[in-house]
Amino acid sequence: MLNHEDAAVHVPSAVHHIPPEKVCGRAKDVIRRLQKAGYEAYLVGGCVRDLLLGITPKDFDIATSARPEEIRRLFNSCRLIGRRFRLAHIYYGRDYLEVATFRAPHDDSSEDGGKVNDEGRIIHDNVYGTLDEDVWRRDFTINALFYNPISGELLDFVGGLEDLSNGQVRLIGDPEMRFREDPVRLLRAVRFAAKLGFAIEEDTREPMTSLAILLEGVSSARLFDEIIKLLHSGDGLNTFRLLREYDMLQHLLPLTAESIEEDSSGNFERMVELSLGNTDQRLREGKSVMPGFLYAVLLWHKVNLAALALQTEGAPELQALNEAATDALRDQVDFTAVPRRFSNITREIWALQARFRYRDLRRASALVGNVRFRAAYDFLCLRAEAGEPVKEDAEWWTAFQFASQEEREVLCRDSADKKGGLRRRKKRKKSTGSSKAAPPPSAE
Repeated sequence: MLNHEDAAVHVPSAVHHIPPEKVCGRAKDVIRRLQKAGYEAYLVGGCVRDLLLGITPKDFDIATSARPEEIRRLFNSCRLIGRRFRLAHIYYGRDYLEVATFRAPHDDSSEDGGKVNDEGRIIHDNVYGTLDEDVWRRDFTINALFYNPISGELLDFVGGLEDLSNGQVRLIGDPEMRFREDPVRLLRAVRFAAKLGFAIEEDTREPMTSLAILLEGVSSARLFDEIIKLLHSGDGLNTFRLLREYDMLQHLLPLTAESIEEDSSGNFERMVELSLGNTDQRLREGKSVMPGFLYAVLLWHKVNLAALALQTEGAPELQALNEAATDALRDQVDFTAVPRRFSNITREIWALQARFRYRDLRRASALVGNVRFRAAYDFLCLRAEAGEPVKEDAEWWTAFQFASQEEREVLCRDSADKKGGLRRRKKRKKSTGSSKAAPPPSAE
């Protein structure tokens, strides 16, 4: 366990080798201005970690001794946000840098102190402090490194450099208490382990499975954001496997967890893993991904089974699918919110699966022109690759969408002839099935 008495290790630039040219120029300017005004200011968190690992940071977060109102007085483009955790955003057009004031430990005896509820969760966090106090409020050692880009000096209070070198994710302080303060730290531990290829340190790892149920107390809107970070990070497949390993999946995506257990064929599990692997590859190639597609995959097994059950009871196919979709999305929203702009896309992907069976030229051409065709087609191909009996459909639509008009007409005509022949064979089989079999021909 790390102790508050540990002094900061001052690491010069000649030792840590952070390349100055990799640091955002705007972040340097903000820090220089804060320091000239008499405040302490550092880069902190993931950007410092990534710079040390040779990764280009996406964001450059700043920590300072200046209070939010003091920051706003220094920067005309500053806006203050948040209630539970007050922050300053300094805008450059649509882009902004986030600046946070050093925090101190919670003190419920103070009117302005931080507040925690009966379960130990932080519910108010605007108690300001010093740099020495702030470091102990951060979650993981590898995210608690402070870098001064003006002097080039790095400050390490908690052994973050050693943990980076050893490739491990370690919580600062007592793990159970820190996870109870904010259960989302459970997800962050998994995300960093997957992203960096690190191991979760033994003391940090030990309570994670038993505390996973705490995630059910986190707001569904916040958990939606976290799921997107987890599974649309570029390391979604590894993250998904870690979520299962630490029994977190059932508290985030219970329908998905149940489906994996119920599906003895393994097709659904393969479908999820194939989808996440494809998503990781798309993100590495700089392509876009859709939360609506992600949820279409994660909830498909439940929706498909429920829709088939409703059809056996006499419901029309589209009505059955719509009812099953509504039930599944409602059940999921109890755990993680799914904004309607995404759930509507999810519904469209599911609804279009039935239309892939129709191969006459008019309907096939209209489907290819549908705004959701590509997503629905990718979903169909994913189902086929996972082992569902739709391989022939996937192959036909692969050919049709890239064919010329003349080739499309031939494809549709051949498909109609094949279907007609199949119907005739079934009809003949049905008409002869009840008659007595003819005797074998005489050997004479």
